[in-house]
Amino acid sequence: QVQVVESGGGSVQAGGSLRLSCSASGSIYSINDMGWYRQAPGKQRELVASITSGGITNYEDSVKGRFTISRDNAKKTVYLQMNSLKPEDTAVYYCNVRISPRSWAYAQPYWGQGTQVTVSS
Repeated sequence: QVQVVESGGGSVQAGGSLRLSCSASGSIYSINDMGWYRQAPGKQRELVASITSGGITNYEDSVKGRFTISRDNAKKTVYLQMNSLKPEDTAVYYCNVRISPRSWAYAQPYWGQGTQVTVSS
């Protein structure tokens, strides 16, 4: 079965940096789009950044110029480099990967377990 595992979260001071990683493994035939979401207390989950299989990226306005999403297809991994972190970036971050487990199967979204990012003033 498909497994998606995140790492790289933690606590930093404002202005610091973190790099999140998310790796997929198991029964994977192909991977389509990948993305990072976050959810702060009392708020809905929002898309932070996404990247297509062709490398086209998209960012939420508040993180443009500070965050960079990238992928390594050979490693089946998506990254989120977060620089100039602000307290308002504090949230649980989730990766999402659209995966087809078999050549005949529909691609479906798979979620990482979530990793806490805390930014202090």
